[in-house]
Amino acid sequence: MRVLKILILLLLVATIVVFGGFHYWQKQLDAPIALDETTIYEVPPGAAFTQVVHDLESRGIIEAAWPYRILARVAPKATQGLRAGEFEIEPGMNGRQLIAHLSSDQVVTYRLTVPEGWTFRQMRRLLDQAPKLEHRTREMSGKEIMAALGHEETYPEGQFFPDTYRYHKGVTDIELLQRAFDRMQQTLNTVWDERDDDLPIDSPYQALILASLIERETGVPAERNEIAGVFTRRLEKGMRLQTDPTVIYGMGDSYVGNITRADLQRQTAYNTYVIEGLPPTPIAMPGRGALEAAVHPADGDTLYFVAKGDGSHQFSRTLQEHNAAVRRYILNRD
Repeated sequence: MRVLKILILLLLVATIVVFGGFHYWQKQLDAPIALDETTIYEVPPGAAFTQVVHDLESRGIIEAAWPYRILARVAPKATQGLRAGEFEIEPGMNGRQLIAHLSSDQVVTYRLTVPEGWTFRQMRRLLDQAPKLEHRTREMSGKEIMAALGHEETYPEGQFFPDTYRYHKGVTDIELLQRAFDRMQQTLNTVWDERDDDLPIDSPYQALILASLIERETGVPAERNEIAGVFTRRLEKGMRLQTDPTVIYGMGDSYVGNITRADLQRQTAYNTYVIEGLPPTPIAMPGRGALEAAVHPADGDTLYFVAKGDGSHQFSRTLQEHNAAVRRYILNRD
């Protein structure tokens, strides 16, 4: 009987110890982590759970790693889903929430904005400066980049949709370029399928070229269709487009902010003062508004336009009206 009492007592003590230990372990997991401000923590690719919790302990984010090691043993599924990447850890999180957060898709993201009307060269400089992006294209030519995207024979200018793209650490510049390329092709095809009848352009690529001219000519959205109307009527009549942005693009690095009369007369593949029709490729990355304007030109009889100096343009029907507008807005201003 005495032995039985001792066994019962020992069992009771063991139960109390186990229950107390379990309660203490649970309390450690439920306790707030040791942070006073939001911290970005990175889970390295391929890192084991025990490696991560020891690192969290060494950084003072959690007070001790042992409760998490026990969790890994008793509930392995709860600790096997850590995702590589950067995470924002907030004060007030407890241990369970921390592990769940590091296993979620809520990684820190960054924004990269490509403005409408930028060139491929400008986009590349932006990519090269983007933080946390994995840079693979810095030493690549444009042709090599297009080959990496599976389009070796495609000229890169105009092929990437200007927009804001989100990415997280570890994403490559090739992946962002692929997203922008796919977005442009999808948008261009959709816009082309909804085009007006009897346009003087006969392919999506020509629409892309025309849209790039429209994008570079005006920053006023309401003018895009009117600009498109002028270009469309000039193409229909066999008139040269005579648009300055093509001259600038054809000048390349020799352009330093000013166009001379000699520049307007210089023979380049892009100078629409000397070549007939559209230039051979786009000269910039047009947005959707410019793409839609290219296939929905405004009706009318204007054939000329000149910049007023405030971002907008004066449109004219005849050369006489245009010359008067040039005197008013360009020569008098100079």
